Amino acid sequence: MPSTATSQTRTGKLMFVMAWLILAALLYFYFDQKIERQYNPNQNVSTDAANTITLQQNRQGHYVTSALLNEQAVVMLLDTGATEISIPAAVADKLQLPRGRPFQVNTANGSIRVWQTHIESLSIGGLTLYNLSAHINPGLDGHTILLGMNALRDLELVQRGKRLTLRKY
Repeated sequence: MPSTATSQTRTGKLMFVMAWLILAALLYFYFDQKIERQYNPNQNVSTDAANTITLQQNRQGHYVTSALLNEQAVVMLLDTGATEISIPAAVADKLQLPRGRPFQVNTANGSIRVWQTHIESLSIGGLTLYNLSAHINPGLDGHTILLGMNALRDLELVQRGKRLTLRKY
């Protein structure tokens, strides 16, 4: 039978290890959220009285924002070089978007086969666009959708410094 001192030593060591594990978990969650806010500083976008939204650049100089695609939360990167909205295949599967006809597109990384799909609604803050075409891109990694010109053409974009104002026509 273990002595009381040995039992207390074991309990003390266990508490010490648990305290370090809890501290490590708290640090992980803190820095994970901090990194996510640096990547997407526009997690809570609001619309002002003039029906406009203002986005801040992230540390890389991109405009990344949270949005709703068919009423489901997504992350989007505004890409004026993209002709159409481009959705990573993993995100499309999660959103259960139908794969339409396949076709070839030319990207910055070369030619790739994508599938046509349809978006019922896309909301960024209070700005909502309806009935948009998009494609499912198996070549895109990650969880960020590229917001192309087929959606941006319905918006007025004004950049001043590190802020981009979007207004629906």
